[in-house]
Amino acid sequence: MIAIVQRVLSASVTVEGETVGSCGKGFMVLLGVARGDTETDAQLLADKIAKMRIFEDAEEKMNLSLTDVGGGVLVVPNFTLLASYRRGNRPDFFNSEAPQRAEELFRYFCERMQPQVPRLERGVFGAHMEVSLVNDGPITIPMDSAVLRAPKSGF
Repeated sequence: MIAIVQRVLSASVTVEGETVGSCGKGFMVLLGVARGDTETDAQLLADKIAKMRIFEDAEEKMNLSLTDVGGGVLVVPNFTLLASYRRGNRPDFFNSEAPQRAEELFRYFCERMQPQVPRLERGVFGAHMEVSLVNDGPITIPMDSAVLRAPKSGF
């Protein structure tokens, strides 16, 4: 499972002219579900993102979490994060999970994260969405659940 976490001043997602999710200061998370991902992948990423400290404290150190700043999260499903661009000029998406299973894991990720953050909203799985955001920093962090599943090294 891949997540692109962007620290934002605001973000929103619109489907067919209607805003279906938004947040002020917080994170916008683009979430891609890979073939073979499990609930464990969703849980690891949700827990890590919810606790991530990338907001500045009084000394301008990135030391505060979403909870510390009362921030919100907008989670947007995005299968194109799993694009393979190795061959040719048109990416393929064979690494993405099948839609039904991907939607289940997207929902599980959101359900796992929701009680840990002040506010969570989401995009619409499978819909054509228009996403707007004001990136703050910019702070953009790509995350992969495979990294979180890997054994911890001594370094």
